[in-house]
Amino acid sequence: MGSPMKMSERALQLVRTRTPFVHATVVRAQQPTSAHAGDEAILLQDGTIEGFVGGQCAQNSVRKAALGALQSHESVLLRVLPDGDLQFPEAPGATVVVNPCLSGGALEIFLEPQIPAPLVRICGATPIADVLAEMCELVGFEVQRTAAEADSPDSPADTTAVVIASHGGPEAEMIRAALDAGVEYIGLVASKVRGASILEGLELTDAERARVRTPVGLPIGAKTSAEIAVSIVAQVIQAIRRGGLAVPPRPVQAAVEALDPVCGMTVTVGPDTPHLTIDDVDYWFCGSGCHTRFAAAKAGS
Repeated sequence: MGSPMKMSERALQLVRTRTPFVHATVVRAQQPTSAHAGDEAILLQDGTIEGFVGGQCAQNSVRKAALGALQSHESVLLRVLPDGDLQFPEAPGATVVVNPCLSGGALEIFLEPQIPAPLVRICGATPIADVLAEMCELVGFEVQRTAAEADSPDSPADTTAVVIASHGGPEAEMIRAALDAGVEYIGLVASKVRGASILEGLELTDAERARVRTPVGLPIGAKTSAEIAVSIVAQVIQAIRRGGLAVPPRPVQAAVEALDPVCGMTVTVGPDTPHLTIDDVDYWFCGSGCHTRFAAAKAGS
């Protein structure tokens, strides 16, 4: 997983499966340190690190900053410095972490979060649905198509928007399923009268009604299939950029933090974090040094 080719293949795999991750690249390193400029890794939401951007002490700082980048959706230039004064060239805008666990050296690591593109599910096999799919892909959205008459009306958990452009079929059932799945933007291609009739039969709460757009799209006087598709894409973009509509996060176990009993450092627990269980009590460590010292102290007590 360490070579550039394998790392890029892994990144593509995660993109295809819509899995959020952070791509970390060492851009500067000062000896003594085990990492070198150009080293890279992928960090997942559960704290897993695939690749190499430094030893265990550095990994703890990188893991914590990467999880923060996933939450903020913003890239971070992370500077990891040992305790004490160190002459390391300034990098404006960098986030500085002083890590007393480091034996020396310093690192500068660029953390770039990779968040899945908004997923728009389009229900129906109509001309409007066809053009809408093309336009969604043009602006960078991911598209899933479903023929309303043939498929179940359920919605994937990470759907940003559902647009029903079937001109009939189980439209009410699809709206209900999308609401139950937590989709925040649900659009129904229908006239004002027909759309109101469908929603009246669903007996929606005010909060649920606010999530359903019908007639769907911005009121630009659209007439043709292409114009209607433009109005829908524009409304979805408006909901994302101005209304706070976001790509729903996949359920993931929250990161666990623990206090290193030797140095007192806060450790973000991952699959490779040094760990000891003594008398049914779990201890987590920033690196192998604290792990060894604690084990020796317990063995001698």
